Amino acid sequence: MWHAGLDLSRKRLDVHVLDDAGATVAVTAVSPDAESLRRLAADFVQRAGCIRAAIESMTGARFVHDQLELAGWDVEIADAQKTRGLAPLACKTDHIDAFVLAELSRRDLVPAIWLPTPAVRAERERARFRLHLVRHRTALKNRIHATLMTFGKPNAFSDLFGMAGRKHLAALKVPEPWLGDLTAALSLVDTVQEQIEGCERELRRLGADHRYVPLLMTAPGIGYVLGYTIASEIGDITRFASPAKLCGYTGLCPRVYQSGNATIVDPSPRTAPSTCAGPSSRPRRTPASIRCTPTATNERRNASADSAGQRWLRSTWRDDSRTQSGSCCIGRSHLLGRRRARFWPRRGPSLEMRRRARSHSTWSSGKEAIER
Repeated sequence: MWHAGLDLSRKRLDVHVLDDAGATVAVTAVSPDAESLRRLAADFVQRAGCIRAAIESMTGARFVHDQLELAGWDVEIADAQKTRGLAPLACKTDHIDAFVLAELSRRDLVPAIWLPTPAVRAERERARFRLHLVRHRTALKNRIHATLMTFGKPNAFSDLFGMAGRKHLAALKVPEPWLGDLTAALSLVDTVQEQIEGCERELRRLGADHRYVPLLMTAPGIGYVLGYTIASEIGDITRFASPAKLCGYTGLCPRVYQSGNATIVDPSPRTAPSTCAGPSSRPRRTPASIRCTPTATNERRNASADSAGQRWLRSTWRDDSRTQSGSCCIGRSHLLGRRRARFWPRRGPSLEMRRRARSHSTWSSGKEAIER
């Protein structure tokens, strides 16, 4: 059996082929189109009979996988991050990446990912395209709100894009080119909204026949559209060995950072949205109530650098007061990092500062002795 490493770029597919002994059989590059891939696969199948290949997960990798699998190759898609962990490189080129993937395939160490079926890929594309349109609609609406704020036009409507809000926008007097941009943005919002409604109608129709959607809809707040989106991202639920694996895949499990006597548990999901909407929102931080306390060694190390101002600052940051801006209200403890505030560096005053302090102390002692 021969083993091939494939490194894909926009216009080229680098190929490095090894035999079972690890000797290089061929090094080549082809265009990543269907006809070139068929010729490549047929050439090596005729020479070796059985080819096992590995390619990193990226855009276009599944197309290469499908074409080579149809031609008789056995292709695995490797997790890119785990591949770097298995084979860290001091020098990275496309040729070296292809060789590393071929070597991992030869040693049976490819960190392969789960590949969804074409039906699951189609489900994900429908749900993700709707989300893509929703993000564009939100960006257009935010731009309209920004234009109103730029010219001091307060928004007194709960829905600026409803009937009353549209009348207000039509009567708005702003100079060019902002008026033209506002009109164009409103037209684009209507166009995108029509496309979103069409996607949602299709998702409701397909979700009614999906085996996971009725069960997901028993949870409060999940309808046909959201249920279909969640089901498409899960794919085949039997690929998860346990419910804990599924929660870890979705990012709902709390993160645990543990080293020595320190343990930090982050209760917020990794994929959770920010506390408030808008570009100025900040990610949630771990509350002070569940953060780990430093070890006794760290406490003794920091005790020499403590001051009254520093202790006051810590007590202020640890309280439960809240920060408010506009309609967003955030607990101050969520805005803080896990590290405590320090006026000195972590290991206390620098060597230069300590030397100056000793010199000042010696000079003061000598002055007092002379005065006596």
